[in-house]
Amino acid sequence: MNTSNDDRSMDNVIDIFSGKPYSSLSDSRIIRLAPELDGLEMLYSNESSGEKFYSLKVLCWALLANGEVVGLVPWLDDIVACPDIEDPLNGMWEGYYDPGIDELFFEPPIHKLVELEAAAEYYDSAYDKPTDIMQEVPDAIGTHVVLADKGFTSLILQEVVSWRLLNDGTVYGMIVDESNVESTPVLPGDSCLYPAQQNGKFRYFFQHHIANKIKSEDPEALAAISLLVDESSQGL
Repeated sequence: MNTSNDDRSMDNVIDIFSGKPYSSLSDSRIIRLAPELDGLEMLYSNESSGEKFYSLKVLCWALLANGEVVGLVPWLDDIVACPDIEDPLNGMWEGYYDPGIDELFFEPPIHKLVELEAAAEYYDSAYDKPTDIMQEVPDAIGTHVVLADKGFTSLILQEVVSWRLLNDGTVYGMIVDESNVESTPVLPGDSCLYPAQQNGKFRYFFQHHIANKIKSEDPEALAAISLLVDESSQGL
């Protein structure tokens, strides 16, 4: 009874920056994922781009505990809701984009919202621990991780196989521990997978076209890495 009263009183307290009730803000953990399989993208800009927009493929759509649905992208060293992106050049979300019909939109597709809500209801069950695995979805956009020492004197690029959602809302990019591979191909849920973010050498996520440029030592890609290294050093 007291908890219910507390929740109602918190609904009356509005955050002046977001305009949302504190009760909603406090329950923004991810509870369900739906992979993006139709090539939808996120558009963003930064302070040096002028009127030019950049695009990244949306990895998946996430249902939050407060009922909100957002697109997710691997962004720098985390997986981030598209409207919340930031980068060293003040990156800003500009909307979602469907390249097939050249359409810009700002709300998640209705079919993904329906899919997520139906799946969350169907698979609703109690999980005892924050680290219980709720879901694991394959990576369909060619995400790579950068593993490097502090000075970036050595650098390894490794493919992300899947994304694992835990009961506490944490999402991990899962990569292969080559020493534990027992059979191939390695699929989501395989015991040889482990969270990239828990590797001490983990630095960044990159989508495949950037990873390929890094592999080929493309000057622009290497310059971008240098910028990230500089920003990281300044934050230490």
